[in-house]
This record gives sequence, structure tokens and C-alpha cells, in this order.
Amino acid sequence: MNKKLIIIILAVALVCGGGAGAAVWFLAPKAEAAESDHHDEEKKPKKKKKKHDEEEAGPVKYLTVDKVIVMLRRSPNEGVAHYLSADLVVTTPVKLEKEAKEHLPLLRSVAVRTLSGLPMDKAQSMTIDDFAETLNKAFEEQYEKDEREQPFREVMIGKLILE
Repeated sequence: MNKKLIIIILAVALVCGGGAGAAVWFLAPKAEAAESDHHDEEKKPKKKKKKHDEEEAGPVKYLTVDKVIVMLRRSPNEGVAHYLSADLVVTTPVKLEKEAKEHLPLLRSVAVRTLSGLPMDKAQSMTIDDFAETLNKAFEEQYEKDEREQPFREVMIGKLILE
């Protein structure tokens, strides 16, 4: 009975030792790959960082710009007015939340200017992503024109109604 117990204990020890060795062997190539990736990143030219890029890894806040209502441009032969109502959601790092809140009136103004320039037929054919892309491009252009950094990452569409 003693021999059986000793053999069982040795077998369990061998299996555990083999498992630990396999785990070390399996995990070791990942560390080398991460190290080589790190060296590759050092060789790449660095991008110019924006204020909000530095905050990318941190938590974010979502601010709303409610009820942006505009009258869309009419076609020359159209007599009925068409309206667009949108609620916008601004994604900003927590550290830049106060600054982003101060910019909400500017965001509303740029959104109204951009959306009111759309003709109804074009607005009807646009997707939500198209509206968001159009607005984000308009905001980038405005901030470049003003030579200021955007205190937010992107603007998304929370609600959109075409009438």
C-alpha cells in the first residue's frame, strides 16, 4: 500500500511539474512578441498628439446637445417646408469635460449651420453615420479655422427626425 501511495504522489508531482513547464513555455513566446512589437513602435514616426488623444485611455463622459432643429433647404419648385430635429451626443475625456461643456454653444451653432445647408432629398438619402461624419468634419474644420484643440473625441447622433 505504501508503494502505491508513493507512485501516485510521484505521478501527480510529474503531471503538475509538466503542466507548469508547459505554461512557462507557452507564455514565453508572447512576451518576446510583445517586446518586438515595442521595438517596432519605437521605429515608427510619432504622430502629432492632440489634447484629447492624450486622454484616450481614460474614462469618458457623454454630453448632450438637445433639440438641434433646422429647416432644410427647399427645392426650387417645392412649397412645403421640411424640418430636421437632432439630439447630439459628444464623447469627451473626463478631464476635458468642463472645457467641452463650455464649447456646447459653439457645437450647436456649427451643427445648425451644417445641417440647415442640406437639401431635403440629400438628407433623406443619408444614413445616421453619414450625418455623424458630416458633423464631425464640420467640427474639425471649425476648430482648425479657430486654431484650437477639440475638447471632445467625436459627435454622435442620439436622435434624428426628418419631417
